[in-house]
Amino acid sequence: MFSLKNHFLYHLFAFQVSRPYNKNKLNERIQMRLDTLLAQSSISRKDMKQALQRKAILVDNIPAQRLSQNVDTGLQQIRLDNQIIVAPAHKYFMLNKPRGWVSANSDTNKKTVLELISPKDFNEKLYCIGRLDRDTAGLLLITDNGPLGFQLLHPQYHVNKTYYVEVNGFLDEQAIFEFQKGVRFLDGTLCKPAQLRIHSATFDFSSASVTISEGKFHQVKKMFLSVGVKVTYLKRTQFGEFHLDNSLQEGQYRPLNPEELKKIKNYLEKNR
Repeated sequence: MFSLKNHFLYHLFAFQVSRPYNKNKLNERIQMRLDTLLAQSSISRKDMKQALQRKAILVDNIPAQRLSQNVDTGLQQIRLDNQIIVAPAHKYFMLNKPRGWVSANSDTNKKTVLELISPKDFNEKLYCIGRLDRDTAGLLLITDNGPLGFQLLHPQYHVNKTYYVEVNGFLDEQAIFEFQKGVRFLDGTLCKPAQLRIHSATFDFSSASVTISEGKFHQVKKMFLSVGVKVTYLKRTQFGEFHLDNSLQEGQYRPLNPEELKKIKNYLEKNR
C-alpha cells in the first residue's frame, strides 16, 4: 500500500478576479484539481489511480469520485491513506475601512486600504471584495482567493449589503415605501427593492440602515437623493453573511475566524 512521505511540497492557488462575468469560466477556475494537488505532493499518477480505486482519497471524509474534481485545501480537508495533504490556505481578512482611503491595490496619489495590511500578512495577490467609496467607511473583505470575489460580486448571486446611513433631512414612511418598491434615480435608472429601517428622524438629521442586493455606482447615495435627502455619513456594516466586527477600530483588520471560514466554504459549495 502506498504511504505518503513526511514532507509535502506546497502548492499555492490564487487567481485574480476577471471580467466580464462568466459562470462557465468561474467553474473552471474555482479551485485546483485533485490530481494537481497530489502531484505537487510528489505522488505518481499510478499511485493516485490505485488510491482512488481503493477509496483511500478522502475529501472532507468523503471518498473522491475522480482525480479531476476540484478541491481547495484552504477550505477542505484532503486525506490520502489517512494522512492529510497540506497546502497553504488562502488569506481572508476583515477590515474596518476608514474614510479617506481608496479600495484599490494601488493608487499614485491616494492612500489604499492594502497599505493597512501589515508586511507579515501582505502578498501581491490580495484584493478587496466589493469596493467602498473613498468617503465610505466600514466592512471590507480582503483575500487572495480570486474566485471567491468573482462569486460574491456576480449579480446572479444577489449578495445583500447593509449600510448605516446619516442624512441631512427628514426620513419618513414614504421613504420606506419608495425603497421597498424600488427607487428610481434622478436619471431614470430603476433599482431593485431595498429595505430601509429608520433609527431616528428630525427636520435636518436622520439615521437609518439600508439593505441592497446590487452594486450600482454610488447606489446608496443616489437612492437617498431620490427621496430628497443627501448622505452625510455612510458605513457598511454587513456583506452577505459577514457582519462588521464592532471590536475593530477604523483601520484595523483581523483574519476571519473558523466560523466565518465555514461560511465561505458553505457559500462556495452552494454556488458551485
